[in-house]
Amino acid sequence: MQPIHSLHDFFTRSGAEVYLYHLGRRVEPCPLATLAGFEAGELPWPTPWRGEARLGLVFRLGDVRDPLIWFLALPLDEQGQLVPAPRDAFVQRLLETLGRSVSAAGREDGTATDNLMKDNPLAFTPSLPFQAMLHARASLDLGLPASQHLEPVEAYLSGQQPVDWQALGLQGLADFAVRMDDEAGRALASRLPELPDEVLTSLCYCLEHVAIGDELAEALRRRGEAAAATGDIEGFCACVRAMGGASTEIAGRWFDALLDDPGACGPDLLAAIAARGWTHLEHGERLRCFLTRLAEQPGVEFTALVRDLALVPRLRVPVLMTLREAAADSAIGRRVAGLTR
Repeated sequence: MQPIHSLHDFFTRSGAEVYLYHLGRRVEPCPLATLAGFEAGELPWPTPWRGEARLGLVFRLGDVRDPLIWFLALPLDEQGQLVPAPRDAFVQRLLETLGRSVSAAGREDGTATDNLMKDNPLAFTPSLPFQAMLHARASLDLGLPASQHLEPVEAYLSGQQPVDWQALGLQGLADFAVRMDDEAGRALASRLPELPDEVLTSLCYCLEHVAIGDELAEALRRRGEAAAATGDIEGFCACVRAMGGASTEIAGRWFDALLDDPGACGPDLLAAIAARGWTHLEHGERLRCFLTRLAEQPGVEFTALVRDLALVPRLRVPVLMTLREAAADSAIGRRVAGLTR
């Protein structure tokens, strides 16, 4: 039998039932083939976040009934490729731990692999919205029912039953977002104008991980603009982030309007677009305008944000070309000149 050298080897050879999820820019399914190609050095990580490939692994191993969940952050090099040494050390520890567990108990009971994460340098704790969205997606993929928190959320968002919005749980909002069909999306669009700010913000933290229909996207834009008009920066940016899952036509039109207005382009807005709306930056003029606004913000970590965007494979060449072609006296040019001094 061939030795196990990678996480992909471990999960395929162990016979585990495994579901992988991106946990960097957005919670979304990750094909096992993507992990295989990444670990083999054949492709860069498609959705890097702060120099890491962040993964959620939900799996059943051996006789374990309840799925185990691992959160791993694998470091990337400057090309977005895997830095193998930390992964290799983790796989070696994993195999040693499993070997001891099986030798002691006669079979693997899951406790050892669970405990392995407690002092693991690659482990991380996702934010609460990310945890809720992972739980919602994994439950759906495993054919399990949604949490008990979904029913009151559905009742409240449909407007069919009076429910105290303060009793709504984040997990219920996440379950709603993951299971939302076209009809539920249209109903939510009509309900959006009257949602309390607190509900809207929490809901947007979930919607930013899913695709949204045109009616809901237009409603989010209207609600976001209303929030901006009243100085509610958090609500405004939450709507911008949720727009990441909208069609390029609708999201791009709004992003263009925002980027055309220097007064609107504060650090929070630019961070929201970069974090969740990065797919809509695959547009030459929009990307140039975004990087210009970024360069004009003195308090923004221009280098860190640009490096993070350049690690996204589809944005790497456009970002580097935009920096290279910027006029020396432009905002981008001055920032780039400052980096080379």
